[in-house]
Amino acid sequence: MGPETAAATLERDRGRIEQALVRFLPASTDPPVRLHEAMRYALFAGGKRLRHLLVLSGCRTCGGDVEDALNVAAAMEMIHTYSLVHDDLPAMDNDTMRRGKPTTHVVYGEALAILVGDALFTRGFELFAGAAAGERSAAALSICGRVAEAVGSRGMVGGQVLDLEAEGKRLDRAALEETHRMKTGRLITVSVVSGGICAGADEERLAALARYGDALGLAFQVVDDILDVTGSDARLGKSAGKDERASKSTFPALLGLDASREEADRLVSQALAALDGFGEEAGSLRHLARFVGARDH
Repeated sequence: MGPETAAATLERDRGRIEQALVRFLPASTDPPVRLHEAMRYALFAGGKRLRHLLVLSGCRTCGGDVEDALNVAAAMEMIHTYSLVHDDLPAMDNDTMRRGKPTTHVVYGEALAILVGDALFTRGFELFAGAAAGERSAAALSICGRVAEAVGSRGMVGGQVLDLEAEGKRLDRAALEETHRMKTGRLITVSVVSGGICAGADEERLAALARYGDALGLAFQVVDDILDVTGSDARLGKSAGKDERASKSTFPALLGLDASREEADRLVSQALAALDGFGEEAGSLRHLARFVGARDH
């Protein structure tokens, strides 16, 4: 799958997931109306949709039908969006812009924003559980368990705690990497692995997808750290420079910009190497890895 074909495939995947998200969310006119309206506001604010693309691409890479993974991809996007809504709250990062729009708590208030996150999180797991029927039940339950671990105290939530505790401190490289792997990387890894599970992949292929996801997840956060220094509010769609203002440890602060870029490139190469055992069917995953390394927003 060449770069142009991979890009076209991913664009079709974006369309599929947008339609699926519309189907899987309660209508904004369903009571409680303001909650459902706010859930849609948060979910349809835009964004890269990286995690849902990883689900579908992981499924395709392992020979599966992406239609069988749509509910998992939609659920993953809901769980990711819940984390952003909560992350933006005044008690966390206190961000007023996300994806180029006012954050959910700015528009709907803090209390409803908390409940929006809660509702998106639980709806995501409702979708995972809804797939647990017949011959696919074992796969669905495996995904539920893996996602719960990836977003819990040993994953995304734990990483957020480490990130909050690190404000005003200078972390060493090992501690910084662990924070990033937990806060950002584990959800990225479980997304691509879940796609493989949807396709019925064996343990060897799932392990290769996990290696890809681990490298990609850390690369994503290294680039995010770089863009917080070099990007603008308008380009990023969120507040630039907030890491420095919060005195957070970042890769540029630890290594410098040039060395951070080299590290991002190394991690992208590592992610691509994890796909060596796959053929053209991994084209969209390769394209996503290169996108993560080259992105400017």
